[in-house]
Amino acid sequence: MLITTTNDLPGYEITEVLGEVFGLTVRSRNIGSQLGAGFKSLVGGELKGMTQNLVDSREEVIQRMVEEAQTTGANAVLAFRFDTSDMGGNWTEICAYGTAVRASPRP
Repeated sequence: MLITTTNDLPGYEITEVLGEVFGLTVRSRNIGSQLGAGFKSLVGGELKGMTQNLVDSREEVIQRMVEEAQTTGANAVLAFRFDTSDMGGNWTEICAYGTAVRASPRP
């Protein structure tokens, strides 16, 4: 699956636009990570557990978006983006989205 943040694929012709595709997850913050982050914020530095959680979440939503794109018959996703939002103070929604397309290499 080709994934790009651009609206086109150099060297490819877009033969069909199949529509928007999404990958979503909602993550809760556990009390241990919140306490650890609170202590770490007193001295500064990277919150490695929180960083790893974000990396894992992004990989998960990309995979879900790719799976949805594959069900449409797409071989590429254009205009790829991430979005996050807090929900209820303890939950974070992470979304990957883009436009599923069929693309063929130009001769």
